[in-house]
Amino acid sequence: MFARTHLKSTVRGASGGLLTLLLGLAAAPSWSAEAGRPIPAYVGTGEAAVSAPEIAVLAGGCFWGVQGVYEHVKGVIRAVSGYTGGSATTAQYETVSTGGTGHAESVQITFDPHRISYAQILQIFFSVVHNPTELNRQGPDVGTQYRSAVFPLSPEQARIAKQYIAQLNRARVFDAAIVTRIEQGKVFYPAEAYHQDYLVRNPDNPYIFYNDLPKIKDLMHLFPARYRPDPVLVLASDPGR
Repeated sequence: MFARTHLKSTVRGASGGLLTLLLGLAAAPSWSAEAGRPIPAYVGTGEAAVSAPEIAVLAGGCFWGVQGVYEHVKGVIRAVSGYTGGSATTAQYETVSTGGTGHAESVQITFDPHRISYAQILQIFFSVVHNPTELNRQGPDVGTQYRSAVFPLSPEQARIAKQYIAQLNRARVFDAAIVTRIEQGKVFYPAEAYHQDYLVRNPDNPYIFYNDLPKIKDLMHLFPARYRPDPVLVLASDPGR
């Protein structure tokens, strides 16, 4: 595996055709690809009706891949990479990378609840985004900053996350128990601009190619009705960053 680097590299724009080609070439299977199917949908009590956009905050390893997946999900309005779990004073990449800040690399997902529910956001999280049976590592990345965590923004979100994890553990969906932490009352801080849309802007980066493009491929195959080929980008809607 190729190790990550926080150094800026030359950004080469990727057309839809290039991304499609690279998806076809990405041979390294992700952990979920072996199952060949999405995990069961949430069957707990229903979600309260919401008219305005909702926000979910999730952590599942390097935020490049987490953000990249949700940018390709229909119903997602915006997905921002950032840090959650620590203080504002330590919410910088260099500091978070030490593993001692309490922060996790995370993604703030704004979504339209009329098109996709919070439980469906979680289904993609557990099926495609990461391995929820590993707590403080994902792929080549090790440390508490890469932990598996859900950061509920309401009692309703906390209830759904707890019930869904319990449902999946009872069903023994995975070979080991889900260890995803549910951490309430945490503040999300956006990451630096060069981390935003990183997967889309750098599909030929070796780390992205081997670790994250397979996740996009899994999304296409396991959730074809939810896949959007044209990602919703942070920097496109925030040109001043």
